[in-house]
Amino acid sequence: MPAFRPEERLIAVIAGMLDGLGHVAVGASSPIPGAAALLARRRSRGALQVSLLGSRRNNPFTDGGRELFDCAAQGRIDAFFLGGAQIDGQANINLVGIGHYPESKARFPGSFGSSYLYFLIPRVILFSQEHSRRVLVPRVDFVSAPGISADNVYRPGGPFALVTNRCIFTFDKRARRFRLASLHPGERVESIAEHTGFEFERPAEVPETPAPTDGELALMRGAVGEEVAEVYPAFAERIWNIRSAAAET
Repeated sequence: MPAFRPEERLIAVIAGMLDGLGHVAVGASSPIPGAAALLARRRSRGALQVSLLGSRRNNPFTDGGRELFDCAAQGRIDAFFLGGAQIDGQANINLVGIGHYPESKARFPGSFGSSYLYFLIPRVILFSQEHSRRVLVPRVDFVSAPGISADNVYRPGGPFALVTNRCIFTFDKRARRFRLASLHPGERVESIAEHTGFEFERPAEVPETPAPTDGELALMRGAVGEEVAEVYPAFAERIWNIRSAAAET
């Protein structure tokens, strides 16, 4: 039985996707990507700048989303994270609703700046903790943010990978489809296909998603966890039994 939690594996894997970058921004309600960014900064000895929206300690923006959008337009953000109620095989995401719009049978908060950031930020990592045919669909019901664009469209940004609770996909921009990169323990190519609504590339050999190192676990369970607790106190307490300073007072 592994001596770490599944969330810690995902945090370490995502942190590895941020190696060598200069600036990563993390939106709201993203504890695992947020922890991954903070871990990557610790591993880089502070070389990586992290802008964690909702944080007082790790958010340099004083004007909310507008500064984030300005930085993205200036090419000053290297990575960002997006999710969706639906994600399809061309990396389109749906944040609007299920069913034919505008008669959607279920409605969600909306797109906000997802499409704008998707076009501008070079390394957009998609993230979903539910890997099922309900979420990973053949075609999204509503395209909140498109994963691909016509060849004559200037687009420096786009999908880099899709991280789920079952596996890791990378996105092949030339083929315009996902490629299975690694399997979490207990998963097989067949189980991924069973729970995925879109077709994807399947290499002959698919490695297991690597486990976090002892050093990464020490950081997560110490300094990184304490930073995460400021923004996501329930997550930090559930995963690492770390309580925020505010909760202690």
